[in-house]
Amino acid sequence: MDEVPTLERLEQALALDNMGSMGWGIELFAVVTLTLFGRYVALRLLGVLQRQFAKTTNLWDDALFDAAYKPISWFILIMGLLWAVDISEGYIDSELFSIQNLSIIRQLTFIFLIMYFLVRFISLGEARLLERINDGAAKDESTLDATTLHALAKLLRLSVIISGALVALPTFGIEITALLAFGGVGGIAVGFAAQDLLSNFFGGLMIYLDRPFAIGDWIRSPDREIEGTVETIGWRLTVVRTFDKRPLYIPNSIFNKLALENPSRMSNRRIKETIGIRYQDSEKMGVIVADVKAMLQNHEAIDTNQTLIVNFNGYGASSLDFFIYTFTRTTNWIQFHEIKQDILLKIVEIVHRHGADFAFPTTTLDGLEVLRPEPG
Repeated sequence: MDEVPTLERLEQALALDNMGSMGWGIELFAVVTLTLFGRYVALRLLGVLQRQFAKTTNLWDDALFDAAYKPISWFILIMGLLWAVDISEGYIDSELFSIQNLSIIRQLTFIFLIMYFLVRFISLGEARLLERINDGAAKDESTLDATTLHALAKLLRLSVIISGALVALPTFGIEITALLAFGGVGGIAVGFAAQDLLSNFFGGLMIYLDRPFAIGDWIRSPDREIEGTVETIGWRLTVVRTFDKRPLYIPNSIFNKLALENPSRMSNRRIKETIGIRYQDSEKMGVIVADVKAMLQNHEAIDTNQTLIVNFNGYGASSLDFFIYTFTRTTNWIQFHEIKQDILLKIVEIVHRHGADFAFPTTTLDGLEVLRPEPG
């Protein structure tokens, strides 16, 4: 007689479980729907604002909206997931769904996404500023160049990451004061073990502060076989692309002990040539020198504000020598050689116009009697 009530109670319990499972499923469906709908609305609104602010000339608002797109998307999805997990706490018995664990995950998510947003914002701002520097738009008022920009961006990203890590540590129960105390003791040991690394770091810092060269500069060293174009300047090493297109990786500490030339920063390029004419054209030397000097003074590619010398220079073994010493306006290597070729051709024309010619090594035999043997 007691079996009937027992079966009824079992059926009622199963019915309640089914209703509970159905209610849980409905709640999860509602949470997922609201999460996806909220994400869709937020991203559409962000896209509208981004298109409106893209019409302005301010580069920071574009970088702000671009940097916020992914963090906002992930924030909504992760918060929706945690909401769903929070709802499931009453239906599933697991330590993962405890209030404390969910609170830790929310805090870490918030810290990580804020850090992710700031790093993206710095990188996008760096890219847009670099475009303006390359276009020449930022050179009117600011002394900011590509090298300084990269250095500041690296420092800011590193500061954001370290700050985010320090803020997240208390979430795991790690006290910052204890960590700093350990770092003070361990820093001494690390300093001795990483002397080369630290010297390279401070070498890179000196490059950023003193700015002996920048990215894109052509540098060379008379002390070592270093010559090429600077590609990147890191905290540990600098990459120089040689003229045969080989990458050269140079530790930054090397530059503290190195004499370095930076031809990219020369103000002018020099033309220095010695030209010899024949001894038999000696009476024409004066007018040739005068005409060559006048040609250089009137040449549009020659900087007449710099030293300009054209003089009869000496008596050679086979020629009368005069030299030219002048500077071009351009520093471009290809244009310089075009200008130099044009000047040398004009000198050829001037010499020939006066009926003179260029000398070449000769030997004159004077008063030599050639004796021939008598026949028979």
